[in-house]
Amino acid sequence: MKMTVNTRVVGGVTIVDLSGRIVLGEESAGVRDLVRELISEGIRKILLNLRNVDYVDSSGLGELVCAFTSMRSHGGELKLLNVTRRLRSLLQITKLITIFEITDDEAASLESFSPVI
Repeated sequence: MKMTVNTRVVGGVTIVDLSGRIVLGEESAGVRDLVRELISEGIRKILLNLRNVDYVDSSGLGELVCAFTSMRSHGGELKLLNVTRRLRSLLQITKLITIFEITDDEAASLESFSPVI
């Protein structure tokens, strides 16, 4: 299943709804390119909605970490929403769960972003 992406802005936060698989190749490169594009547009608050992502391989996991560090280095925030049980397990095993802020409630996630100064 090919990954699809839909972006929307709510309260100054760009929500990226992903569906499909984030795996080595076009899909993981798509995540990388999307985040780079958003950063270049001046976006500093990204919420990745992973509700419909059914599989993430090591390359996809690497791209999530890369997206997180890229946002941080540009003074932004990247958070995860609706992480599947399988991905949450993978994040726990790799200890990456400690770097990502993860929620299952979109409204709570939106409120958790730093206010614009």
